[in-house]
Amino acid sequence: MNLYYHLLSIFRKNNSKKYLYLSIKNIFGFYPKNIFLYQLALRHKSVSKENIAGKKINNERLEYLGDAILGAVVADFLFKKFPYNDEGFLTEMRSKIVSRASLNKLSQKIGLDQLINLDHNSHSIYRSINGDAFEAFVGALYIDRGYNFTKKIIVNRIIKNNFNIDELINSGINYKSRLIEWSQKEKKTVDFNVVKETGNGYKKQYFVEVVIDNKTFAIGCDFCIKGAEKLASEKAFKILFPED
Repeated sequence: MNLYYHLLSIFRKNNSKKYLYLSIKNIFGFYPKNIFLYQLALRHKSVSKENIAGKKINNERLEYLGDAILGAVVADFLFKKFPYNDEGFLTEMRSKIVSRASLNKLSQKIGLDQLINLDHNSHSIYRSINGDAFEAFVGALYIDRGYNFTKKIIVNRIIKNNFNIDELINSGINYKSRLIEWSQKEKKTVDFNVVKETGNGYKKQYFVEVVIDNKTFAIGCDFCIKGAEKLASEKAFKILFPED
């Protein structure tokens, strides 16, 4: 077995494009047109390269794009699947599918995490590496093959094969979504503000406060803004509804 993985490592190193090309076909069921896009999608910022203008090249821009595309596809899927459920239900369901924790697990489940190019010391610091790479992959797929093809892959190869919708309905609470839904019904304002940043580079942490009608209710801290928002939301919700 050790010999197998040693040979596999050599093959990956010497045939990186071919290995990625075949791996994408195996995981997602299609062959890439522009393999460079997917190489970029799987390049974590811990191994950034600089272009001739001195700009760091990594998967962060594709992650931004993929986040938007993934959110739109999942929203459309849920809107059609649950024609009689309200906005709050749809928002919470979408959050359960596209949350960082969910995408991290998904990336590991389908084997995408094994294709990420990174400094392996980063895993203990960047807990969202796998989920970020999946979003970046969606961004690359969108540029490479267009929206309709991307939607088909996400719905048929990802959602239907990897998510049990019935289980998700009964799974854990999305406190941020519930706070926002409550605020809309009660005509209150809810804001999430980054109030502090500590550390540099790989050790950077964010402090996010939940402000309701100009009053700070809770503060959460994490290595990513979304994670800090999640922690702060849970604290605020439990302050507002201690018996819930």
